[in-house]
Amino acid sequence: MDWYSISFDEQKISLDVRPPNLSPWKATIEWEKISRVCYKTGEFLEPDDIYIFVKDREQSYRIPSNAHNTEKLWSEILRRGLFDAEVAVQLMTTSDELRCYPPPP
Repeated sequence: MDWYSISFDEQKISLDVRPPNLSPWKATIEWEKISRVCYKTGEFLEPDDIYIFVKDREQSYRIPSNAHNTEKLWSEILRRGLFDAEVAVQLMTTSDELRCYPPPP
């Protein structure tokens, strides 16, 4: 998916989204403002999705697993401890399952 691009550095994640036939948008997510990360596995042949929730925004950011640089972003999320690595490994063998970290109360 070349119309959804992700980059990040030590302070933030940058999203540059230019969907075909829709308005483009950009967003910046500061690492320190991330309050929850969810991972939803797709059905057979469907991409997985990462949902990032931040403290100052009601809705999450949805990042499809087939977007440019998602694998690197996911590795960084795990490295920073924003999602449980053991749960991430368990999710790789499932379909249509949603897990969040930290888990909802």
